[in-house]
Amino acid sequence: MSTIGSQLLETPERRALRQAVGDLGRRYGSAYYLAKARAGEPAEELWADAGKAGYLGVNLPAEYGGGGGGITDLAIVLEELGTAGCPLLLLIVSPAICGTVIARYGTEEQKRRWLPGLADGSRKMAFGITEPDAGSNSHRISTVARRDGEDWLLTGRKVFVSGIDHSDAVLFVARTETADTGGGRTGKLKPCLFVVPRDTPGFEYRAIPMELVAPEKQFQVFLDDVRLPADALIGDENAGLLQLFAGLNPERILTAAFSLGLARQALGKAVEYARTRTVWSTPIGAHQGLAHPLAQCAVEIELARLMTQKAGLLYDAGEDLAAGEAANMAKYAAGEAAARTVDQAVQTLGGNGLTQEYGLGALLAATRVGRVAPVSREMVLNYVAQHTLGLPKSY
Repeated sequence: MSTIGSQLLETPERRALRQAVGDLGRRYGSAYYLAKARAGEPAEELWADAGKAGYLGVNLPAEYGGGGGGITDLAIVLEELGTAGCPLLLLIVSPAICGTVIARYGTEEQKRRWLPGLADGSRKMAFGITEPDAGSNSHRISTVARRDGEDWLLTGRKVFVSGIDHSDAVLFVARTETADTGGGRTGKLKPCLFVVPRDTPGFEYRAIPMELVAPEKQFQVFLDDVRLPADALIGDENAGLLQLFAGLNPERILTAAFSLGLARQALGKAVEYARTRTVWSTPIGAHQGLAHPLAQCAVEIELARLMTQKAGLLYDAGEDLAAGEAANMAKYAAGEAAARTVDQAVQTLGGNGLTQEYGLGALLAATRVGRVAPVSREMVLNYVAQHTLGLPKSY
């Protein structure tokens, strides 16, 4: 599939980044990725090479070992790795969410402690926000952090936390009681962010059996009066949603990039198969019954890529409100494009579409990630209806 149109919208540096990351991804390929996933192992070799090359921290500040770029650059990294068959889910979490939040709101000591390792891949950080009874409603998070002298005590439960078993720490979203101007307590709870090292007493995690074929496992977490020092808090305890969405908008943009990588990978395999597979001496791609659906997929992928680029550019320009709208739209568009493209790719290959040789069957479950996480497509439509169209709130 040609990407010339999209690349002309990018700087020479970003075009070079796409090429270099794609070359790295192709050296490993989907066979490596799927073998790691099915063995229950992380893609450590690829992660390490991407870190050494500077790709993992391309969005992080240069003074802390990063590339000095933005979310737009990191989205390129994930999209190209996914296109090459290696969609590293933890890229969404460690550098995009956690790295961005710490870079924007962390203290100098916190930045120096975490960002260099996140940038070169020697350290990883997971992210915990989802709860069994809260879902997409961040206002109903029940994990609570309360003061105990200078320390914090963190109590609650989280689900669907990716990659804890190979992370050094988790950035958890909890709620704290806010202070009034006189130093008293208001009784109101606002979300706050805490870094919790994996070996902290009272922090327990268990794997969730998943049908998803990915190197990163999913976990449920139990926090039982986990004692944390004062400097475990990232940013201002009274800032509320402002700091939280500094990480959630990059998460949506990177999830869009994740979906785009899956879609482009699947379309590439389907087009090659349709071009070379012959039935009664005719390539099956000559039949409009297969050619037109694949062409529609190509159109939808390019449209989703443009919205993803727009969201990244808005975020990197500091236009947080506009970036939020664009990030939601990009995540929706890319998730839908990926689901339709992978489905059509499997249909194009017929029985071969479900063999391990071609690796498309594993993508069927993977495409659901972009539809249900980090926020469902239905909630995105609720957001667009309410905030973009100005329709009455439905929930």
